[in-house]
Amino acid sequence: MKKLHTFFNKREKEKRDIIERIILEKYNQYYRVAYSYTHNEADAFDIVQNGAYKALRGCGTLKRTEYASTWVYRIMLNECFRYMKQPQNLSYEYMQDEMGLEPSYTENSGENPDIRRALDSLSEQDRAVIVLRFFEDMKLEEIADILAENLSTVKSRLYRGIKKLRNALGETYE
Repeated sequence: MKKLHTFFNKREKEKRDIIERIILEKYNQYYRVAYSYTHNEADAFDIVQNGAYKALRGCGTLKRTEYASTWVYRIMLNECFRYMKQPQNLSYEYMQDEMGLEPSYTENSGENPDIRRALDSLSEQDRAVIVLRFFEDMKLEEIADILAENLSTVKSRLYRGIKKLRNALGETYE
């Protein structure tokens, strides 16, 4: 019985090490995805930290280690979706939006307010496909694995999202 317990502890440690390595290697990617949903550094960091915690805590439920990267990405996206469903706390940006004030953007911020608003107008699922494809440079097959959807569904979401973005942005970016 002691050998069996040792085997499971060793297997659990291997999984934990793999998950830790993946989180460290892809931390910036997870942050960028979270930021694309929150537009707030602190909230994006919180999402990634919560996702990392949940991944490490639940690493024992990972059945096949070759899918660990996809598994962690899915956890991070679920954290983004959970955040989006929460009632928004009052923040400076929220108060600006409520009062009709435009947030100040600088030339060096790297964020285009038109694109941000257009992305915000998409559904969570469509936005996830667009962000993962164009901002994280993932292949459609990888996105389908992460979102646990058929490849054809991901393609439909991508093309629908692109069409909505074009309509939202108008002639400005054509």
